[in-house]
Amino acid sequence: MTALIVLIGGAIYLFFYFTYGRKLQSEVVRADKDRLTPAVRLRDNVDYMPGQKMVVFGHHFASIAGAGPIVGPAIALAWGWLPALLWVWFGNVFIGGVHDYLSLMASVRYDGKSIQWVAGKVMHPRTKYIFEIFVFFALILVIAAFEGVFARLASTNPTVGTSSFLFLVIAVIEGLLLYKTKLSFRVASIIGVLMLIGAVVIGFVWPFLAFTSVKTWYVLQFIYIIFAASLPVWILLQPRDYLNSYLLWFGLALGGVAALIAFKGFSWPAFTTFSAATIVAGKPAPFWPAVPLVIACGALSGFHSIVASGTVSKQLDNELSGLFVGYGAMFTEGFLSTIVITSICAFGFTVLANFKEAVTAAGVNLDQFILGGKYLGDSYIVASGAKGVGGAAGMFTKSYGEMVKVLGVPAKIGATFAGLWVSAFILTTLDTATRLGRFAWQELFEFTKKSSAGFHAFITNRWLASLIPAAVGTWLVWYGGYAVLWPGFAGSNQLLASIALLTATLWVKNVQMVKRSFQLLVLIPALALWITVFSGLVWFVIVIVPSLKAQIRFAMYSFVILMLVLAVVLLIDFFAAYRRGPLPEAKAEAAK
Repeated sequence: MTALIVLIGGAIYLFFYFTYGRKLQSEVVRADKDRLTPAVRLRDNVDYMPGQKMVVFGHHFASIAGAGPIVGPAIALAWGWLPALLWVWFGNVFIGGVHDYLSLMASVRYDGKSIQWVAGKVMHPRTKYIFEIFVFFALILVIAAFEGVFARLASTNPTVGTSSFLFLVIAVIEGLLLYKTKLSFRVASIIGVLMLIGAVVIGFVWPFLAFTSVKTWYVLQFIYIIFAASLPVWILLQPRDYLNSYLLWFGLALGGVAALIAFKGFSWPAFTTFSAATIVAGKPAPFWPAVPLVIACGALSGFHSIVASGTVSKQLDNELSGLFVGYGAMFTEGFLSTIVITSICAFGFTVLANFKEAVTAAGVNLDQFILGGKYLGDSYIVASGAKGVGGAAGMFTKSYGEMVKVLGVPAKIGATFAGLWVSAFILTTLDTATRLGRFAWQELFEFTKKSSAGFHAFITNRWLASLIPAAVGTWLVWYGGYAVLWPGFAGSNQLLASIALLTATLWVKNVQMVKRSFQLLVLIPALALWITVFSGLVWFVIVIVPSLKAQIRFAMYSFVILMLVLAVVLLIDFFAAYRRGPLPEAKAEAAK
C-alpha cells in the first residue's frame, strides 16, 4: 500500500503539471520569456532582486510549507486516511496549484504588488484596504501557530534547536558566497550543502541548545523573525530557503524510496467517523465543513498567494520560471503531505505501541484504538499528544523514522532528521510571514505618505513594521498554544485562499480575457471553497472558541468574526466587479 499510494500520488502530480499546468502557462497567463520581470526592472537588492530559478523555488517552497503540509494531514487522520488523502490530491490539482500560479503571475504583471493590491485593482479601490486588514490578521495567526509548533519540537529535542541555529549562521555565509564573491553558483551551492550537512552532524553530536521551556523558544523566535524580516533578502532569507530546499529533496527522496521498498499495507483505517475530534478533544468536528480548518497548506493555502505576490514575485528572474516555482512548489508540497499520510498510516500504530504506557496514562485504550471507528476518531488527539509522542508532528517524525528503517537508517536518527526537516521549514515560514506582515502594515499606511511624510516614515519603518506582527503573534501563542490556534490559522488561511482565487478569477476574466471555460475552472473552485471555509469558521466560533483560555478568547472572537465580515464584503465587491466586465486598459490592449 505504501508503494501504491506514493506511485499514484507522483503520477497525478507529474501528469497535471505537464498538461494542465502548461495549458495555464500558455493560454491563461501567456507567459513571455522576453517580458522583463519586476525583479529585473525594479531591482533594489533589498526586496527586489532576481534569483536563480532553483534558489527562488527553494525560498518559495520553504516559505509556503512550514508545518502546514505535515501537521494538518497528520491531524486529519482522525477521520481516516482516505478523506485526508482525497482532500490533499483534489485540493492540489483543482485549487492549490491554480491559486498559487495565478497569484504569482498576476503580481508579476503588476510590478510585484501584493495580491491584495491586485484585488483593489480588479475589484474596487476599497477592496485593497479591506483585503490588507484581512491579510494582516491572518499573518498574525500564521506567526502564532508556527511559533507554537517549532517551540514544541525544539524544547523536546536539542538537536532540532541546535541545528536550526546553525542553519541561520550558514545561511548568512551562503548569502555572502552567492552574492558578494566571484564564486560560481555551483561552487557556492556545494559549499553551502557541505555546511548544511555539518550543521546536521553537529546537532546530533553536540546539541548545545537544550532549552526545555517552550516560552524560551517563543522569545528566541520573536527576536529572530524581526531581524529576518527586516534585513535584505540576500543576507538570510533567500540563501537559507535555498539550502533548506536540499533538505526537502533529500527527505522526500528518502521517504519516497523507503515507502516503495517497505511495501507495507496500511494498518490505519480508511474511514473512522464523519465527526472526529480533530480540533479539541471531546468536541467532534464534522469533516464538512471543518476539513479546511485542519488541512491547510498540504492541499491549498491562501498564505501561498501572500508569499507568491509578496516576496517571490520580486525575485522571479523570468516569466517562464513562474510555472516551476509557483505551480511546481504546490505539487511538491502535496507530495510531502502524501508521504506524511503514508508513513503514519503504515507505521503510526507501531509508534503508539512504542509509547503504550504514556498513551494509556493519557486515558486511551490502545487495543480499542487500533480497532478504529469512532473511538479512534474521538481519542486520536489525546493519543498523539501523550507524553513522548509529540502530537501530530511527533506522529509523523516517529512514523517516518520507522519507515526509513528499511533503508538501514536507525529509527531514532530517521525521526530526528524528520524533526529537523519540519523545523527548518517552520522557521522559513515564520520569517517570511513576518516580512509579509511588514509589507501589509506598510501598505495599510500608504495613504499617509502625501499628507504626513514624517509620520509615514515612522509608522512604515521596516523594523517597527516587523516588530508589530511579531509581537502580537508571540502574545497569542504565549497564552494559547498551537493546538487551539491551528484551526484559527487554517480557517483564515483557507478563506484567504478563496478570496485570492476570486481575485485571480477577475484577473483572468477582466484583464487576460481568456475563454469562459478557463474562467469557470477558477471561479467554481473559488466559490465552493469560500462557502466551505466560511461555514467552517462559523462552526469554529460557535463550538470551539468558547472553550479557549480567557486570555485569548476575546482576541480569537475578534479575529475570526472580523475576517468573516470582511470576507462577506469582499465577496460583494467580487460580484460587482464580475458584472462590470473587462478593465479599460485590457480593452485598449485587445484593440491594438
